[in-house]
Amino acid sequence: MLKLKVYDRLLTTFIYFMATNTNIISPVQIEDRKNLAIRPGDTVKVWQKIQEKGKTRLQAFEGLILSRKHGTEAGGTFTVRKVIDGVGVEKIFPLYTPMIDKIEVLRRSKVRRAKLYFVREKAAKEIRKQMRRMLTIEKDQNTDTRHGVKAEEKKEEVAA
Repeated sequence: MLKLKVYDRLLTTFIYFMATNTNIISPVQIEDRKNLAIRPGDTVKVWQKIQEKGKTRLQAFEGLILSRKHGTEAGGTFTVRKVIDGVGVEKIFPLYTPMIDKIEVLRRSKVRRAKLYFVREKAAKEIRKQMRRMLTIEKDQNTDTRHGVKAEEKKEEVAA
């Protein structure tokens, strides 16, 4: 019984000490990130710190926010999508990571969904439509002469 009382007293003292003397040191401004009003449909520019050969540089990733998960809690994330050379690239960023320098909201869009995953299929359909519209060129066909013939025909029609 005596051991239990001593242990209880030590535990109480330790809890009091931890509650009064803890300073949270974090490179991330947690309150700023909590109050950051990003939501799906926003176009953002995320400045990410990248370490190369002992140096740190900033690289921007600009795109559309597809989703935001887990709100403002410690494991909160958001997904950003952008199209590079006709290929869709998505990155999932943790909200409180120290590897993000800053997040800029460039444009807001009104959306009616919490998750914009349908944008993936929509983009793929648009690319397929563009591919159908492209001019089919045969293997040995010279495109320069073909356009030149059409220009000569138009000149003859104008002259006549």
